[in-house]
Amino acid sequence: MPLGLRSKKKDRSRETSKLVESEAAPAPPAAAPAAGASRLQFHTQLAHGSPTGRVGGFGSARELYAKIAEAFGIDPAEIMFCTLNTHKVDMDKLLGAQIGLEDFIFAHIKGQRKEVEILKTDDVLGLTITDNGTGCAFIKRIKEGSLMDQTKIVCVGDHVETINGKNVSDCRHYEVAKMLKDLEKGRTFKLELIEPMKAFEKLEPRSKGGTLPEAKISRGRETLRLRTKGPATVEEMPTEVEEKAIKKVDELLETYMGIRDIELAATMVEAGRDKKNPDEFAVALDETLGDFAFPDEFVFDVWGAIGDAKQGRL
Repeated sequence: MPLGLRSKKKDRSRETSKLVESEAAPAPPAAAPAAGASRLQFHTQLAHGSPTGRVGGFGSARELYAKIAEAFGIDPAEIMFCTLNTHKVDMDKLLGAQIGLEDFIFAHIKGQRKEVEILKTDDVLGLTITDNGTGCAFIKRIKEGSLMDQTKIVCVGDHVETINGKNVSDCRHYEVAKMLKDLEKGRTFKLELIEPMKAFEKLEPRSKGGTLPEAKISRGRETLRLRTKGPATVEEMPTEVEEKAIKKVDELLETYMGIRDIELAATMVEAGRDKKNPDEFAVALDETLGDFAFPDEFVFDVWGAIGDAKQGRL
């Protein structure tokens, strides 16, 4: 179906077309699980300090969080997000759709709650929202010099729990991003946030020998690809070209939707892997991620990013 002729987008405004209307997008057709994928084991710790545990037998972020929670005797809802190979709140090391077979998983759990009232003096707050795929939207980036950058109580990694008293704990990142964008300029709004637990809040002994040093943790050639639906698969690590394309598409998601989502970006790059033109790509996106109803200009930009990566222009 040629771009521009997808009738389902005709009645949508540009603003509405940037936001998904259902809570979860259909996952792309899943490949058969690779032999041994379900038996893989990963080392894990709570980021603020804990003994080392082992988890395995998961195929999605939700299942992974359940396994980690079971290993440490906590509620899965307490896990905000995971980072790979660092206990720090480092959004560049955020666990996404791929886990290297030698990666060490650190789980960041909910810590102190805090409240802040902010006068919206600008149309743009300067926040980028992402989520962990299990109902916890949190701040991935704060633009330097923005309104939120001047509000020092708001930090990267904070979970957005309520907006003006409305609980958004079970909302996806695109929903939270829209609510924040739609706040009226010139009026004060209130946020209730939860920050990741820090080591000094609840210090527990680590395993004998301490945390595995970051410098000694290397990524294997293969990764475990997590999927929203269907089994996880063991795959080769993305090529340098694919990694560049995924990074660019993730940036485009921020520009168009105010979110960051490496899993979604990877799925889009995967959908365009063998497509010959933007029309074929648009059809593939409709088949795998139709509920997002991406606007045509966004699809063109994503197709261009994939092409630029293939041609070495990124």
